[in-house]
Amino acid sequence: MTTQARKPSPADLASKAPKGAAPSTGKASPASSSNGGTSKGGTTKGATAKGGSDQALAGRVAAEMARTKKDLATLVSFKSVHDARQFPPEECRKAAQFVADAFKELGFADARLEETPDGSNAVVGLRPGPPGAPTVLLYCHYDVQPPLDDAAWQTPPFELTEKDGRWYGRGAADCKGNIAMHLTALRALGDDIPVTLRLVAEGSEEQGTGGLEEYVPQNPDVLRADAILVCDTGNAAVGVPTLTTTLRGVANVVVEVRSLKGEVHSGMFGGPAPDALGALIAMLASLRDADGGTAVDGLAHDQVWDGEAYDARQFREDAGVLDGVDLVAGGEVADLVWARPAVTVLGIDCPPVVGSTAAVPAVARARVSLRVPPGMDAPDALDKLVAHLKAHAPWNVQLAFEPEQSGNPFKPAMGGPAYGALREALEEAYGRPMTTVGQGGSIPLCTIFQQTFPDAEIALMGVEEPKCLIHAPNESVDPGEIEHMALAEALFLRKYAAAKNG
Repeated sequence: MTTQARKPSPADLASKAPKGAAPSTGKASPASSSNGGTSKGGTTKGATAKGGSDQALAGRVAAEMARTKKDLATLVSFKSVHDARQFPPEECRKAAQFVADAFKELGFADARLEETPDGSNAVVGLRPGPPGAPTVLLYCHYDVQPPLDDAAWQTPPFELTEKDGRWYGRGAADCKGNIAMHLTALRALGDDIPVTLRLVAEGSEEQGTGGLEEYVPQNPDVLRADAILVCDTGNAAVGVPTLTTTLRGVANVVVEVRSLKGEVHSGMFGGPAPDALGALIAMLASLRDADGGTAVDGLAHDQVWDGEAYDARQFREDAGVLDGVDLVAGGEVADLVWARPAVTVLGIDCPPVVGSTAAVPAVARARVSLRVPPGMDAPDALDKLVAHLKAHAPWNVQLAFEPEQSGNPFKPAMGGPAYGALREALEEAYGRPMTTVGQGGSIPLCTIFQQTFPDAEIALMGVEEPKCLIHAPNESVDPGEIEHMALAEALFLRKYAAAKNG
């Protein structure tokens, strides 16, 4: 492995960059070295009696990174996929208990596991702040996506592995890296936390079974806050501080097609015999127009994104599009990923190639996902998706639909004291201006927070960025992002308390 010079950490930026200096354009890397050591944080003459200056805080964050790596290694080792068909439920419980114990050490004396309606455990807790202090809710989730194809991983999926300056493992970024970020920020602040803190770590976010979405309105006083940090997104690129300002919603359905009592010989019956798999393929193909764009009957698909653009070349690199393969036409990249609905076939049940026989398929199933942009209602979009599939089914085949949990898109109100403090904190931590983006992914819980706590400011941030490959094999996190975001969170808690207290 080629060794490169270390790029600036938050401690470096705090000690070297004067106010008003031009923002750094270099890629930030962690203060920790490959052997787990840490860079030394500087001290400052301007340290206050309680928590010291922002420069000293950056140094303390840097000094925590060895422990951060150890915590993340433990978290990644838990196979916390909330699906008993794939992994033992005990793996999720062990991950939840680790989270509860870690936050209990940081003053969340009542940190505990609360069972939610879908059977998953949410970790909740309270750390009281000074009298009259504002309350901030920290959100994360400890469950992860399944690893998919183990053979496609270059490192063991449930063993945190350092490679080329990044830390690899399932959940290293989404979302266990954000748990590690929270812990690092709070440890760096020590006893000098000027706000009341609440915690909720979800246990079934990736499966979309809605446990926490039901728990929140049933238990509002457990999570009520003035500001909510939903730490399950991330930056536009490594080293670029970013807030997510919109989320697409999601509407998923499993469709089953039946055409015969059972499979029949394709030589004897193929031709007039209705092929269930062929019918399913025709139905799925009808969900796209001639250019490949999403075309669900009754859903608008001409919306335009009015925020930051998404360069097509950068998108190709971020998405890993193969050389010579075209992007789907019909609009700018930002329009297609942030402003318009997008259909994806997530999986198909049919005879596999290996072991298939010369038979006409009698049954086939598909799981179809529809991402729903702001301004569109997810349950209504789901109804239109189902109606479209019914209308485009050939030969009067028999259909059955299993709708999954749907979640509406989200767009937070901005301009309050929390957003102002967060912008200042991110720009100070990274040494460059903050940007905003939309997010094609969905976090249904955000709309529940918005409905349950209408006066709360909700901000989306985190350690993820395109190179993380979340939900795919070889997921990884840049440890520099954990370090910078931990500093930003710690700075935010200070700045927000000051803003709210006048």
